[in-house]
Amino acid sequence: MGNNLWKDTWLMTVRNIKTTLRNPFSFIPNLIISAFFLLVYEGGLSGISQLPTFEGANYLAFILPVSIVSAAIGGAGGAGQSIVKDIENGFFSRLLLTPASRLAIVLGPIIAGMLQLVVQTLLIIGIAFLLGLEVVTGFGGILFVLLIAVGWGLAFAGYSAGVALRTGNAQAAQAGTFIFFPLIFLSTTFVPYELIEAQWLKIAATINPTTYIFESMRTALIDGWVFWDLMQGVFAIIIVCTITITFAAISAKKAVSRG
Repeated sequence: MGNNLWKDTWLMTVRNIKTTLRNPFSFIPNLIISAFFLLVYEGGLSGISQLPTFEGANYLAFILPVSIVSAAIGGAGGAGQSIVKDIENGFFSRLLLTPASRLAIVLGPIIAGMLQLVVQTLLIIGIAFLLGLEVVTGFGGILFVLLIAVGWGLAFAGYSAGVALRTGNAQAAQAGTFIFFPLIFLSTTFVPYELIEAQWLKIAATINPTTYIFESMRTALIDGWVFWDLMQGVFAIIIVCTITITFAAISAKKAVSRG
């Protein structure tokens, strides 16, 4: 059973990667938008780094996680879109008639979306280096940021897949992903927590898991190997992934029963 799961997951992942490569416009706009955010934020807000709270930190390193997280949300939506397409063209129903693992049918698009996100994140980091990015933790810090990005993308991919399986509707799956974009801005997006003046926004940032993703990445890029500050992002990912992947698994069971 275990071998079949791995084999089926691999086959479904490869299929979804090939489908994505045949339609590059499904991910190129998301990459362009994320790179655009990085250029605009760096060009328009870099003067903020002169404030005492920043202690001379590189603002590019501070704002880079925002661009990466926006790419993670947009890229993760591809998992839901892929499942919806299979449902709409009848391929999903045909898969249910085969001996293929039901879990693999769901995991394939999610893993393919994560691999797509890895490439996007590396390209965004490459652009940041061209703009003058400085990373105090070196290659290890970049690897940590990449892992956090993939983990956060996995959380959103699970949610996107769950919505797709529940609704079987492309518009609903897309809208379900977009509701998470406000989380980016209800956080420590442009300035540290200490500089947020509105009390309601401070409360929102405190309960917003995106805040801990930002802080974890920024610690690796700016402050160094501060264990707890790094781990808060890891814990946020574990909690959110548990919720969204469970949601996707329950939705898959319901989709199978309907099929």
